[in-house]
Amino acid sequence: MPSSDATGVTTDLAAAARHVEQRLAGDEPLPGPAAQATMAPAPARADPSQMSVAGREGDREAGVLALLFPQAEEDRRPALLFTERQEHLDDHAGQVSLPGGQREAGESLEDTALREAQEEVALAPRATRMLGALTPLYIPPSGFCMHPFVGVAARPPVLHPADAEVAALLRVPLAELLAPGALACEPWTLSRGRAAEVPFFDVAGAPPIWGATAMVLAELLAVFRAAGGQPSAARREELNAERYPTSSRQ
Repeated sequence: MPSSDATGVTTDLAAAARHVEQRLAGDEPLPGPAAQATMAPAPARADPSQMSVAGREGDREAGVLALLFPQAEEDRRPALLFTERQEHLDDHAGQVSLPGGQREAGESLEDTALREAQEEVALAPRATRMLGALTPLYIPPSGFCMHPFVGVAARPPVLHPADAEVAALLRVPLAELLAPGALACEPWTLSRGRAAEVPFFDVAGAPPIWGATAMVLAELLAVFRAAGGQPSAARREELNAERYPTSSRQ
């Protein structure tokens, strides 16, 4: 079966950006909740409607940025930017996130994502070309409707984390996220003592990428997998059957 390498999306940033931009601008429906649900902690995974933003017009809104950029000046393989949140924050403390935050009055959600990325990691908005929007999702623990956007930086960005919010910057190669061994699932105890089977991305040099961030990432990776001819339905079936490799984390 062809892989995403067949179209160059893991080896060439320009090919990756071109594919995403064309896919997000097209008429074909995005993978949406079906892809997002594959990385939702069980039992929420069984009911994708819990993630819908429909009918939640009064809830808080957030814009987040999935930024593609080259791994180095001479290495055009794409990577994605994540942040590790500080432990003292009220929402999603200590978790791996995409740069982003709450919408302010009078701004578009895309502008929110760019403003928050500038505030959190000093990413200059002019250095980012926006490629389009992924499917929004509702996050019950924080009560936010998250609106994810994809952007691309032509050069490796010079970043500086905001110490009050960001504990670390994580630059993860796209190829590592697409690798079958990146997926894991473990029983965790979440807030309020809730037990759940939690799927996550387990990549070298990064804490587990789980929750809403993993759900956004699942849809973006489904877009990339489609570029290489891998049937997204087959991938979803595999994930929903919980055929995850055993995690090496202790």
